[in-house]
Amino acid sequence: MFDRHYGHAKTGNFGILVFAVILIAGIGYAGSQLVGDLAVERTTSAMPYILLGIALLIALGFEFVNGFHDTANAVATVIYTHSLPPNFAVVWSGAFNFLGVLTSSGLVAFGIISLLPVELILQVGSSAGFAMVFALLIAAIIWNLGTWYFGLPNSSSHTLIGSIIGVGLMNQLMAPAATGTSGVDWSQAAGIGQALLFSPLMGFVLSALLLLLAKLLIRIPALYKAPEGATPPPLWIRGLLVLTCTGVSFAHGSNDGQKGMGLIMLILIGTVPTAYALNRAVPEQRLEEFAAISTAVGGVLQHYETAGAAAPAGDPRPAVSAYVQTRELVPATIPALHKLADEIAKGVTTYKSLADIPAGQIGNVRNDMYLSSEALRFMLKNGAPSFTAEEQSAVKKYRGALDDATKFIPTWVKVAVALALGLGTMIGWKRIVVTVGEKIGKDHLTYAQGASAELVAMMTIAAADMYGLPVSTTHVLTSGVAGTMAANGSGLQLGTLRNLVMAWVLTLPASIALSGALFFIFRHTF
Repeated sequence: MFDRHYGHAKTGNFGILVFAVILIAGIGYAGSQLVGDLAVERTTSAMPYILLGIALLIALGFEFVNGFHDTANAVATVIYTHSLPPNFAVVWSGAFNFLGVLTSSGLVAFGIISLLPVELILQVGSSAGFAMVFALLIAAIIWNLGTWYFGLPNSSSHTLIGSIIGVGLMNQLMAPAATGTSGVDWSQAAGIGQALLFSPLMGFVLSALLLLLAKLLIRIPALYKAPEGATPPPLWIRGLLVLTCTGVSFAHGSNDGQKGMGLIMLILIGTVPTAYALNRAVPEQRLEEFAAISTAVGGVLQHYETAGAAAPAGDPRPAVSAYVQTRELVPATIPALHKLADEIAKGVTTYKSLADIPAGQIGNVRNDMYLSSEALRFMLKNGAPSFTAEEQSAVKKYRGALDDATKFIPTWVKVAVALALGLGTMIGWKRIVVTVGEKIGKDHLTYAQGASAELVAMMTIAAADMYGLPVSTTHVLTSGVAGTMAANGSGLQLGTLRNLVMAWVLTLPASIALSGALFFIFRHTF
C-alpha cells in the first residue's frame, strides 16, 4: 500500500529549500566557530588540519548514516499513516532532533567514551589514537550502510558500542605481555549492555499494554483502523501522531545525537589540543573555587594514605595509570593520586583562566585531570577506599570540577551533528518506513498502534537520557510496533522478525570483528 502512494515520493521542493537554507546557515555557523577556535593554534604544519578534516568527515558520516536508521524511525508512523507528507515530516523531525541535540547534557557521549582504553584516550593525538578513531567509526559506517541497504532497522548504538569493544580488545591483544594495558571497561559495558537489552523488551511490553488500555478506555473505531489510500486520518488523530513523532524526534536527538559527539571531541583534542583539550569557557571564578575543592579532596586522600607509604619520588602518573588499568589499589596509589591532584591545582590556579594556560602545557593538564577523574570514579564505584558520605561529596565535587574542564561539547559540534542526522533522514527514510509500517505485523500499522509505539519510545529514550544511558531508537520503536501487533492479534511476520533479530544478534560480533581488524591494520599503517 505504501509503495503505491508514497513509494516514489521525494523530499519535495519545499523540503529541499527549507533544509538547504538550514544546512547553509548551519555549515556557516559551525565553520566560523571552528575557524575562530583554531585561531589559538600556533602550528605551522598543515597535517593536523588535514587529519582534522578527514576525521570530522568520517565522524559526521557516521551521524549521517545514523540518520538513515534511527531518525527515520521517528517519522515512520506519521509518513506511513499520511499524517504528514514526507517532505514536511523529515524537516519537522529534523528540527526537533536539532533541538534535542542542542539541549543534550553530554552524559551519554562521555559514558560511551569511557568504554575506550584509558591510554588511547590520553594519547588520542598519537598514531594509536587516530587508528582507534578511524577504526571504530569506519566499522560502524560499514555495518550501518549494509543493514540499511537491506532495509533492516539495525541499531547504530549497538554498532558503535561493538566497534568500541573491538578496538579495546584488539588494543589489549596487541600489547606486549605484562604491560598492564587496559582493554574494555567491562563494568561500564555491562551497564550500557543492560540498557540496550532491556529497552526493547520494555518497548514491546509497554506498547502492548498501552494499546490494550487505549482499547479499553478510548472506544473510537477510527483510531484502530489502518490508513486507507492516501487519505489523512481525522485531525485529532493526526495531531496525536505528530505529537508522538515530535517527542521521539526530540528524545532521539538528546540521546542518539550524543553518540558521535564524544568521538568528535576526541578528534578535536587529538588534532588541535590548544583549542579543545580544555574548556576555555570555564569562568574565572570557577578556578578560585577549584583551589578550595582541591584542598578539600587532598585532605580526604591524605586520610586514606597507608602509614609509611609515600608518593613516588618522581612522576606520580604511572602509579595512577596502573590503578586505572588494573583497578587494584596498592599502597602507592593514593599518595600518587594526592600528589597528582596537588600538581593539577598548582598548574591551573597559577593562571586567571584555563584559556591562559600555555599551549605547551594544555595537553598535559587535560590528561592529568582526565586520569585523576577516572581514578576517583573507580574508587567510588569499587567502594575502596571506604569514603564517608561527607568525603564522597567532596570527591564528587572535585570530579565535577575536573569534568567541567575536560568533558564539554561546543555548540557548533552539536549543530554539525544535528545537520548530519537530518540530512541522512531526508535521503534514507523510505526503506525504514516501509519495514516499520508493513513488514513487522501481518496487518498494516493502525493509528493507535503507531501512537502507542512512539509514545513508549519517547518516554523510554527520555528516561535513558536522564541517566546517561544510550538506547536504540530503532530497537525500542520496532519492538513497540511488534508489541502492538501481538496485543492486537494481528500476527507477526516471522520472516521479517527473524531478519531483525539476526541483525540485532549479529551487530555486536560483526562490529567487534570489523573494528578490531581495522584497528590492527591502521596500527601497522599509521
